[in-house]
Amino acid sequence: MSNILKIIGSNIKRYRTVLGLSQEKLAEFAGLHRTYVGAVERGERNISAKNIAKIAETLGVEPYRLMKIEPRKPSRHHE
Repeated sequence: MSNILKIIGSNIKRYRTVLGLSQEKLAEFAGLHRTYVGAVERGERNISAKNIAKIAETLGVEPYRLMKIEPRKPSRHHE
């Protein structure tokens, strides 16, 4: 299971950095705690479907994009 957690965390970080958001701002906009977002990005926390949806909405992407093994390079204009 830890592999999927690392994939999700890595994808969150990619989309977040493309948008120029800090972990703190992402957490604030998604209604989550900053340390939780950091732990999710490192693959240390088992993120719930609800929180995947919150983060995806904040990042402006569909939730499934955060679970893709090798997403295309994210851009500011998503399909």
